[in-house]
Amino acid sequence: MAEENEEGVEPWPENDEKFYKDAKDYWTGIEPTVDGMLGGFEKISPTDINGSKAFLRPFLKVGKGKTKNHRALDCGAGIGRITKRLLLPMFDKVDMVELNQKFLDAAPTFIGQDANRVERFICSGLQDFTPEPGRYDVIWCQWVLGHLTEPHLVDFFKRCQKGLAEDGVLVVKENVNSSTETDFDDVDSSFTRCKEDYVSAMKKSGLTILKDEKQKGFPKGLYTVFMFALK
Repeated sequence: MAEENEEGVEPWPENDEKFYKDAKDYWTGIEPTVDGMLGGFEKISPTDINGSKAFLRPFLKVGKGKTKNHRALDCGAGIGRITKRLLLPMFDKVDMVELNQKFLDAAPTFIGQDANRVERFICSGLQDFTPEPGRYDVIWCQWVLGHLTEPHLVDFFKRCQKGLAEDGVLVVKENVNSSTETDFDDVDSSFTRCKEDYVSAMKKSGLTILKDEKQKGFPKGLYTVFMFALK
């Protein structure tokens, strides 16, 4: 999550199979805690959640928008930080999709009494996951899309578009590189793309950008984070 200096940029991944395996291996070694999910930056969680609420609410009927609040999907959900603190307070039901079964196993305890409103705990990488058509009012993707290659990112966006209910919204919240380059981190096997590359992938997939906004209030030294609402 901290921004790399130029000397910290690592070599490009050798192939897709190694790219995905290395990411899975990395997360297998991470503790199922909020600090683990946020790479040691647990302190930013309240600011992050408040920014997300402010961004999302105007799209929902409760915020005088068109999107219903029946069911949301949390992509790359980890132990359910976003499910618990953002989505369950705003939606009737939530599904979670996460690569690491250990995190899903820890999620009900972490979420607590509202865990019974999580309908599906889906263990899958996003490159292999297809949302059920028309199921979700909101699909939320945060700090996970760097674990997809560009072709898989475009394909995933296309599948998400089909997974949205009428007036549904796909939200992307990701680190963006301050330059026009893409950085690769071989520690957790992920890309940090520039904003323009995300916009390009969104357009290639046929999505329309309804709104984009920079997350405010994060400490200096972290990557810039942008939120996109798409349909």
